Amino acid sequence: MKKSAASFIRCSSGATAIEYGLICALLAVVIIVAVGFLNGPTQGLFSSAVSGFSDIEF
Repeated sequence: MKKSAASFIRCSSGATAIEYGLICALLAVVIIVAVGFLNGPTQGLFSSAVSGFSDIEF
């Protein structure tokens, strides 16, 4: 039992997986915030592009 507990304490693969999970969560938050900030300017850009194309007669 002592041997199993010692090997469990020395094992770092679980800690590495948790670190990768935290990095992925942080990246997801950064992407969500960036999309939120860019939503207004890009929406205006696409609206002006669509209105410009609607003026063209085929």
